[in-house]
Amino acid sequence: MSRVEDFLTAQGEQEIVAAILEAEKNTSGEIRVHIEAHTRLNHDERAKEVFHLLKMDNTKEENGVLIYIAVNDKKFVIYGDRGIDKVVPVDFWESTKNTIQEQFVLGNFKQGIIDGILRAGKELNTHFPWHTLDTNELSNDISKG
Repeated sequence: MSRVEDFLTAQGEQEIVAAILEAEKNTSGEIRVHIEAHTRLNHDERAKEVFHLLKMDNTKEENGVLIYIAVNDKKFVIYGDRGIDKVVPVDFWESTKNTIQEQFVLGNFKQGIIDGILRAGKELNTHFPWHTLDTNELSNDISKG
């Protein structure tokens, strides 16, 4: 089994998807998680690339948030589209990264991802509340590379 497959249990993955559903319940924003073993690119650049490959840059309000994880590299990135990046507090991305990192340091990877998802969802709800015409534009499943 690869390190990507070992990173989360099937139950853990289901809990993360449930957290995404919960976080997106009151917002038009979209949250995705992508996990892969390694990248030769700069991790920020790879997160941007994955963001595009997952079509997260096609949301109507440019309010997608990606949590990108390179397991073997022991690196992760939180990447937000232009719409959300323009309206969040200046320290939002760094403080959300710290929230995730606190759990990752303890080996609580699932909980770190869930904490990051819920924090992003709360901020998305503040700036992009759900409206009756909103649809879920992207899959909530964890993507793997």
